[in-house]
Amino acid sequence: MRTPLPGVDLNAAAPRPGTGVALWLHADDAQELHDHLTGTGVQILSSPADGPFGRTFTFADPDGYAVTIHDRA
Repeated sequence: MRTPLPGVDLNAAAPRPGTGVALWLHADDAQELHDHLTGTGVQILSSPADGPFGRTFTFADPDGYAVTIHDRA
């Protein structure tokens, strides 16, 4: 088991698990995936935006983890 860094309160991170975790996945078309997930009721945490990794957005997976999608390899 790892010990959190000083000042990190894991109980305060609820209901969003994964404090300190950055999970990014590549998709061929981030906007298309965003639109599909939105249509199925998935919680979107940040709307699609263009940046250095292409079009990106973040959604909450079923366990509440934040997952960021990008479409530039």
